[in-house]
Amino acid sequence: MSFLASESLEMRLLLLAILLLTPTCINGDTDPSDASALRVMYQGLNSPGQLTKWTSNGGDPCGEDWKGVKCSGSKVTEIDLSGLGLSGNLGYQLTSLTSLTNFDISNNNLGNQIPYNLPPNLQRLNIAGCGFSGSIPYSISLMTSLKYLNVARNQLNGELPDMFQKLTALSTLDLSYNSLTGNLPESFSSLSSATNMYLQNNQFTGTIDVLADLPLKNLNVANNKFSGWVPTQLKNINLQKDGNLWNSGTAPPPPPGTPAGRNRQPSGNRNQPTNNSSDGGKKSGVNGGAIAGIVISILVVGAVIAFFLLKKRSKKPHTDIEKMENQPFASLASQPQGVQAEMKPVPASSKENVKAFEIPSAINLKPPPIERHKSFDDDDISAKPVVPKKISVAPTNVLSYTIADLQIATNSFSADNLVGEGSTGRVFRAQFEDGKIVAVKKINSSALRGDLSENFIDAVSDISRLRHPNVTELVGYCCEHGQHLLVYEFLKNGSLYDFLHLADEYNSKPLTWNNRVQIALGAARALEYLHEVCSPSVIHKSIKSANILLDSDLNPHISDCGLASLVPDADQELDNSAPEVSMSGQYTIKSDVYGFGVTMLELLTGRKPFDSSRTRSEQSLVRWATPQLHDIDALAKMVDPALKGLYPVKSLSRFADVIALCVQPEPEFRPPMSEVVEALVRLVQRTNMSKRTVGNDARHEESSEP
Repeated sequence: MSFLASESLEMRLLLLAILLLTPTCINGDTDPSDASALRVMYQGLNSPGQLTKWTSNGGDPCGEDWKGVKCSGSKVTEIDLSGLGLSGNLGYQLTSLTSLTNFDISNNNLGNQIPYNLPPNLQRLNIAGCGFSGSIPYSISLMTSLKYLNVARNQLNGELPDMFQKLTALSTLDLSYNSLTGNLPESFSSLSSATNMYLQNNQFTGTIDVLADLPLKNLNVANNKFSGWVPTQLKNINLQKDGNLWNSGTAPPPPPGTPAGRNRQPSGNRNQPTNNSSDGGKKSGVNGGAIAGIVISILVVGAVIAFFLLKKRSKKPHTDIEKMENQPFASLASQPQGVQAEMKPVPASSKENVKAFEIPSAINLKPPPIERHKSFDDDDISAKPVVPKKISVAPTNVLSYTIADLQIATNSFSADNLVGEGSTGRVFRAQFEDGKIVAVKKINSSALRGDLSENFIDAVSDISRLRHPNVTELVGYCCEHGQHLLVYEFLKNGSLYDFLHLADEYNSKPLTWNNRVQIALGAARALEYLHEVCSPSVIHKSIKSANILLDSDLNPHISDCGLASLVPDADQELDNSAPEVSMSGQYTIKSDVYGFGVTMLELLTGRKPFDSSRTRSEQSLVRWATPQLHDIDALAKMVDPALKGLYPVKSLSRFADVIALCVQPEPEFRPPMSEVVEALVRLVQRTNMSKRTVGNDARHEESSEP
């Protein structure tokens, strides 16, 4: 009996050990934010059957062993979906995967642009062979832990952004088999851990000197358009360099006048002796370094001679100016008329300004003008005492109105014709004798910064070139008697703000869910045009529902585009402003994205961005709504009551996902508008797939959506 008892005890202990050694994650729950991100990804990839055990509703990625997913505790640490033939997109919650270190989605059919919102703490990122186009997103530059980056065999194009300064841990970089152009960015020199670099089969130009000091072991730059010479440091590594435009000859001296752009000598000229030697059969004579020194000496002497010649040539005009400076104003009046005109702008003491004439190099140091289309004259130096005024050319693609015309059309800008008012001025309805109706924006003179009113015509020219179906069209302007007015197309349905918040006052029919999604999509397309099509990009600075006008078909038109150039940042309204604007007063493209996210929140909830009539915790729309955007039950309670439950639930959830990304406090994590447009297009296209609605009317509403 004792033997049996002992054996039974051993069996029990063995069973207990097995239970203790069984991984607890089988019954464990995945971190909610990680699980949510994977569910959104699954939806974005069109719920493919290849991803076994994945689901868009519920599920436990770590505990249920979702295909390609590895975890540590409750956090997702690795995702490997390579070669599964997936299509679609990766969703818009990847930034919440903060513990993800390895992300491999290579060899799929994802297309479009590389997602902006990638996991922030990746160590390995492989997105090769996915058909991506465009450029590398800036968010990758913030992945300071990244060791491996592979974007090969895509359709990337354009120049590489100079964004590699912080990637000091990167050891392998593969950009091969794309269509990248331009010189290698200077920030490549910061890749202090790079041992493997594959740049072959692109269209890179310039030299590869920026790679000379990297600890490279394997480098492939074949089949590009590189020129110059291969640095000496790179000749003893595994180097593949065929198919480029290398200069012939070995170890050549630098060409005369070559700038030392990176503070290193050209390859082939380093560590060479400066003395003549005949040992070992070597050629005697002056070497390349000595020749370069002689050439530089000659150039320096020439520059000194040129300096004194220019100084002598300009001596007389300087003397004349100094003489006239010491004359009283009365004696200046006796000078010939031409001299008076020339001397009028001269300050009382301009000796410092005169020095600008003595330094011809100052001409080349002047930065380009801030204005987009201002012509740049190499002979125009800001320090000169006489600067001819730029002559503005009136735009030819819009009409020029007189004050009299607009006074008649607006009944002397009467209150009856007032249709809106903003920080820059009031907007009036104007009707001409031929029946044409327009909107006239009368800009407050106090809103114009400094003497920028003189450049009003330049601003009009810029605005008149903005042409997009979702941008309010400028049809004319008026610049007379110190007045500055802009004439736009008239949109009779007013603004989105009116529809959402003044419905009773305007007796308008509430916007359906379909209307709201289409309005968001149209406004997003307008911002995509301003940010990513216009060159240089146009920052709106005041994206809000009051600046989104609706036509008779409820199509959105963003107003005041390009007008921000007339008004200082500090004078802009802060209703929908991003956190960084509130702190610094400086606007960027990402500030516009934030404002768009707030506008989407208005469409979702029917609430104002700030409502002092509500309880303190609900006054700020963003603070109140953001924590609830990923909670489907809370989301249903946030929806505008005017919708009466008539909306597809999946569409609502995806709409909220886009909002959450746009209103992130960190601007670098907000997506470009092209990604927002892409998400909203998919939302519209896939709305009919959703069956979870509220009531029969909701199903009818859903089926009517495109």
